[in-house]
Amino acid sequence: MHTFLAILFDLDGVLVDSTQSVSYQWLTWAAENHVPAEVMHPIMHGRRTAEVIQLAAPHLDAEAEARKIEERGANDNDRVFVVPGASELLQSLPENRWGVVTSATRYVATIRLRHFHLPVPRVLVTADDVARGKPDPAPYLMGAQLLHTEPKECLVIEDAPAGIRSAHAAGMRAIGVTTTFAATELGEADAVVGALREVRVVLRDGRLSVELDPRPA
Repeated sequence: MHTFLAILFDLDGVLVDSTQSVSYQWLTWAAENHVPAEVMHPIMHGRRTAEVIQLAAPHLDAEAEARKIEERGANDNDRVFVVPGASELLQSLPENRWGVVTSATRYVATIRLRHFHLPVPRVLVTADDVARGKPDPAPYLMGAQLLHTEPKECLVIEDAPAGIRSAHAAGMRAIGVTTTFAATELGEADAVVGALREVRVVLRDGRLSVELDPRPA
């Protein structure tokens, strides 16, 4: 693809596969609150919990409902799995060259990372840290700032259209991973891979050289 100075990862759907858990928690909440499932499907991945509630059920107290859903999700480890290749990829990167930018709260993100023995990065931008979540550029701009790196020198790895739009709005390139959405729905990405293990990063002359290496499933 290109060379970069830093890489910013989404968490759910990129480093951990929480698609089953997220879908289960949202559809359970929707049924409890009489929100049609078809309203939830386009909006329930890649956005902050409170913002999804504001879109789906603006009459409810978004912050109170978000706390309920986050608590349920944090304890739903049976439906969450580490993404193959995630640990190896993170371990191959200098710790000051990568971070995680997630729509989850810091509480949930930290639980996810520690449960799967993934390193908790120096730079962890969560729903608690920004006033506007993805697809707004604010989360990824904060990630670049905390890494002391210009946005154009950052690569984003995402699984959701909202995250890809956030990255592009921040002036970054983005790779889409088809963990949660089909490749056709990630068409705005600069490249799309079927699995994280297809992404290889090599440090050359102080820069991160990113190579995409499609492999059999």
